[in-house]
Amino acid sequence: MRLFFTRVALALMVAGTAYAPSQAGTITFGSGANTFTMDFVTIGNPGNTADTTGSPNPAGAVGYEYDIGKFEVSEDMITKFNASQSLQITKDNRGPAKPATSVSWNEAARFVNWLNTSTGNHAAYKFTTGGVNDDIDVWTSADTADYDSSNPYRSKRAKYFLPSYNEWYKAAYYDPNTSAYYDYTTGSDSAPTAVASGTTAGTAVYNGNPMSGSGPADVNLAGGLSPYGVMGLGGNVYEWEESSFDLLNSSGSSSRGIRGGYWLDNSSILSSSSRNFINRSNGSDDVGFRVASLPSSAPPAVPEPSMMVIGTLFGLGGLMAKRRMKK
Repeated sequence: MRLFFTRVALALMVAGTAYAPSQAGTITFGSGANTFTMDFVTIGNPGNTADTTGSPNPAGAVGYEYDIGKFEVSEDMITKFNASQSLQITKDNRGPAKPATSVSWNEAARFVNWLNTSTGNHAAYKFTTGGVNDDIDVWTSADTADYDSSNPYRSKRAKYFLPSYNEWYKAAYYDPNTSAYYDYTTGSDSAPTAVASGTTAGTAVYNGNPMSGSGPADVNLAGGLSPYGVMGLGGNVYEWEESSFDLLNSSGSSSRGIRGGYWLDNSSILSSSSRNFINRSNGSDDVGFRVASLPSSAPPAVPEPSMMVIGTLFGLGGLMAKRRMKK
């Protein structure tokens, strides 16, 4: 166990108070027959120290409170998105409660933009063409209200977005009770128990039999929760990060990070030391995504560490990742 105690964590331990996962709330999107809800969990403890033993290195430090989807985005959500408009997102068809896979990063970003604009918020990603799988443009200093030099991909006015590599990593591997990072998303340095489905603590959906024809579990049956109370961050399906694999977020055509492993992977791919990537315009039947957000009352986000510094550190340590190329 890798301990990084903060003053707040020490005070809580002295007082004998344990952190309890916080359900941020259930948000309704769409309208009429195309309504669906999304549950969010609060990821608190702003200003936590980064982990320096996983991939990339460092990772997990976030200077602000944010929320993240308790579950992966389901097929039902994409179906209702598609039914509400002419823009159509590609997905697999395993069942309404299954995670939405074969959705490219570009399509996931379109979905997130719609979550924003359909609720009166500002789009997260800058699309200047209409194709569902077209690349984004990065925000620039000319986009005064949107540009954040620490992350040119995301508008600083957006409420909903894909989680950055730091946001995803913290929600998965950080334990607010101990201020520790663990190797696995179940709050342990030991591999979780492999299951095909369920919600038992300390389990994850992985290590399946490829000959059995098994696939991912329903998004609400995707194993035990992380210390923050998030399901399915390890196993079930890989998940898109907002961040480019090189961490620079400097080009809309860059490959994007994916992580967490999927139902056929071994335990090492679920660990904090494994980060992978695929082309942003390619979907895959083992890659899905989840949504993150800022609370309505949140102050402006504190920028993440300089991309120049991160890029240098990544060059030294980040290539520990097991690269799993898909074209």
